[in-house]
Order: sequence, then C-alpha cells, then structure tokens
Amino acid sequence: MHDPEFYKVDEVVNRTLALAPGLNNSTSNDEAREKLSEIIGYPLDKSTTVFVPFHTNFGKSIKIGRQVFINHACSFLDMGGITLEDHVLIGPRVNLVTENHPLSPSERRGMSCQPILIKQNAWIGAGAIILPGVTIGENSIVAAGAVVSKDVPANTIVGGVPAKILKEIDII
Repeated sequence: MHDPEFYKVDEVVNRTLALAPGLNNSTSNDEAREKLSEIIGYPLDKSTTVFVPFHTNFGKSIKIGRQVFINHACSFLDMGGITLEDHVLIGPRVNLVTENHPLSPSERRGMSCQPILIKQNAWIGAGAIILPGVTIGENSIVAAGAVVSKDVPANTIVGGVPAKILKEIDII
C-alpha cells in the first residue's frame, strides 16, 4: 500500500493481533466477552455470547447488539464495518468479509472495503460466507455453506453458491 496514512491501520491490526491470544484462551463466556470488548473498543452486552476461537483482523469496526450468539471458529474481517443487530445468530465457521482487492493487477495491492449489515433476528448457518457490501434482512436465514454476494431481503431463506432465495418465511 502506498497510502501515507496506512500506518494507522497497521497500528490497529498489531493491537488486535496482540489481544487475540487472550481472547482465544478464554475459559468462560464472561471472559471471552470481556476480551472481545477490549478488541472492539466498547463493552458487549451481557446477553451476548461469543464462543472461541474467534478471529478478527481489525476489530474496531465491529458493532454487536444484544442477545447475539456467535458460535465457534468465526472470522470477521471488519475494516469495512460489520454490524450485527439484536438477536442475530451466527453459526460455527462463519466468515464475514468486508474487504476486497481491485481486479487490475497493477492496483491489486490496494484494498476496497464495504460494510456488512445483519439485521435483527437473522440466522447465519454454519460455514456461510458473507461478502463485502451485503445486508442480510430482518428474520432471514442464510443456509449452511452459502456464499452470499448480494443483499438478502427480509423474511427469506437463501442458500447455495452463489446464494439464491429458496423460500419466504411466514411471519406469525
């Protein structure tokens, strides 16, 4: 990268790398929540559960609501911003990726970032991958193993590679 301000990103990344072992050696949910709070820069609500290991490269651009559940071995690449609204469920080995690189070989060392928003009551199934710029609508479900490259409307189930709408959810 040739951006003269990139050292600021490096500082945050290095801080996160230094704090990650403490998070991933946590022996209780309270300790994991406390260690992740230190990485992201604000206290997580006590109703939120994070199972370790949990991986992030930046950490400062993650916003997590109340009653959120994040299962084992998730990876959040959050330089573009990741927001999990209240009551979101994240399955094991889910990858949320807000970062990408330009297609042109001469620019490929650069980076483009777009936020991910997961709205309330959404459920992301095991091993799913959510790509940059995607919003997952309220109450929606992303099936296990799906690769989501486009917004998911509220109250729908998506699955596959690339993810497609499989079904609408009846809201009672």
